Amino acid sequence: MEAAIDFSIWALFSRATLPVQSVMILLIGLSVWSWTIAINKRLVLGVARRRAAAFDQSFWSGDPLDELFDQISASPKGGSELIFTAGMTEWRRSHREDGAMIAGAQSRIERSMDVALSKQANQLQNNLGALASIGSVAPFIGLFGTVWGIMNAFIEIAAQQNTNLAVVAPGIAEALLATGLGLLAAIPAVVFYNNLSAGSDRLIASYEAFADEFSTILSRQLGG
Repeated sequence: MEAAIDFSIWALFSRATLPVQSVMILLIGLSVWSWTIAINKRLVLGVARRRAAAFDQSFWSGDPLDELFDQISASPKGGSELIFTAGMTEWRRSHREDGAMIAGAQSRIERSMDVALSKQANQLQNNLGALASIGSVAPFIGLFGTVWGIMNAFIEIAAQQNTNLAVVAPGIAEALLATGLGLLAAIPAVVFYNNLSAGSDRLIASYEAFADEFSTILSRQLGG
C-alpha cells in the first residue's frame, strides 16, 4: 500500500522548487509588511483624531487665541495644533513695532498654514502607496509562482511518463499554493489601503476646514 502524500502547507513548501519557494517567501514578507503598515497607520490616525478633537475643543472654548498659542507653541502636537502654531507665528511676525501690520500679512499667514498642512498630509499618507502596490502586484507574483510550479509539474510527469493522480496532484497543489499566498497578501492590503486612505482623507479635510476657519478669523482681525 502506497504511503499517503502529505499535503500540509509546510510539506507543499518544502517540495516546491527553489524559484517557487522564493516567490512564497516574498509573498509572506509582503503580507507581513502590509499588516505592519496597516497597524501602524491605524494607531497614527487614532492619535491624530484624538488630538484634533482635543484641540478643537480648546480652540472654540472662547479663550483668547494668544493664550492658547503661548500654551502649545513650545511643543505643538497634532495637525491642527501645528497649523494653528504656524499661522499664529506668522501673525506675530507680521506686526511692526508700532503695532501696524506689514503689507501682505494675510497671504504669508495662509502660505505658512498651507506648508504645515502639506507636511501633515504627507505624514498621514506615508506608506499608503506601498499598500496599493502590494494589493496590485502580489496576485501576479503568486501567478508567476503558480505558472513556474505547473511547468515543473508537467516536466516531472513527462519524465516519469505517468499521469496517475498521485503523480500530478502534489505538483499542482504546490503551484497553486503560490497563488493562494498571493491572494492572501493582496486582499488585506487592498482593504487596508481603501480604509486607511479614506480615514486620512477625512482627517486632512478637517485640517483644511480648520485652516480656512482660522484664516477667516485672522482676516477679520486684519480688517478691524
